[in-house]
Amino acid sequence: MSSIPIRRKPPRVGDQPIVRRTLISLVLIIGAFLILAPLVIIGVEAFAKGWQVYSATISHPDTLHAIMLTVLTALIAVPINTAFGVAAAWSITKFDFWGKRFLLVLIEVPFSVSPIVAGVAYLFVYGLQGIFGPTLEAYDIKILFAIPGIVLASMFVTAPFVARELIPLMQAQGRDLEEAATSLGASGWRTFFSVTLPNIKWAMLYGVVLCNARVMGEFGAVSVVSGNIRGQTNTLPLHIELLYHDYQATGAFAAASILAVIAIFTIIAKVALERQGAGRRSSSAKPAARPALVAQPAEKSS
Repeated sequence: MSSIPIRRKPPRVGDQPIVRRTLISLVLIIGAFLILAPLVIIGVEAFAKGWQVYSATISHPDTLHAIMLTVLTALIAVPINTAFGVAAAWSITKFDFWGKRFLLVLIEVPFSVSPIVAGVAYLFVYGLQGIFGPTLEAYDIKILFAIPGIVLASMFVTAPFVARELIPLMQAQGRDLEEAATSLGASGWRTFFSVTLPNIKWAMLYGVVLCNARVMGEFGAVSVVSGNIRGQTNTLPLHIELLYHDYQATGAFAAASILAVIAIFTIIAKVALERQGAGRRSSSAKPAARPALVAQPAEKSS
């Protein structure tokens, strides 16, 4: 009786110890030079002249105004983009309509357009020589070189973040739960808050964290529409550039350390949300009781 030959699997990249160690060492070296080294330099240079210089730079009125403007922009742009992302994901995944592919492409546009190009485009829309410029000037409405322009530019570059996190998840979940809730008599809002939102909350929060980090660190589009007015329309990234151009390197690094801290907290929040989302997916794999979507009729009194 002839023996059946055993087919061996082809070797994978990294099966050999020398290849695996070489790849890991290469990644660690590149990561150290590209990511870790700049963060270390920011921390070192920020305190190069002592804590007093650092605190004086952070407490300067222009720096405080830049921080407040950055936070204000995030407080306005992030909730609006979150609502837009949820609405876009809901529309694309739960309904069939003409133009769905166009909407998907439209959501991806901010990722393919340079932020500076987007800022220049806003100049030709809301500027004095733009489409709506004369009308806005007639009613004394100021969009560019003011807070509304900064918020609009920040919203443009961060519009896809929440939607991109939700669309694949909601496509994988399908429409069965929502259709079952509707058939049981639940309203649209009840279906959203009782069925859809609990299933997408971790992905939505993940997109919110990324959106917030990008809003606070946005430079290109905001630099075009803000006018770079010190103490008025400068966000924190623009203020860092002004400090550097004024040969205040220590002050620039001190202000940059705030963005570095925000980046670190963003990474921590990202990892925490990923773990929560993974735990949610593993627990949802187990059979669970169907939530009550409509009130049960009251028992008749005897």
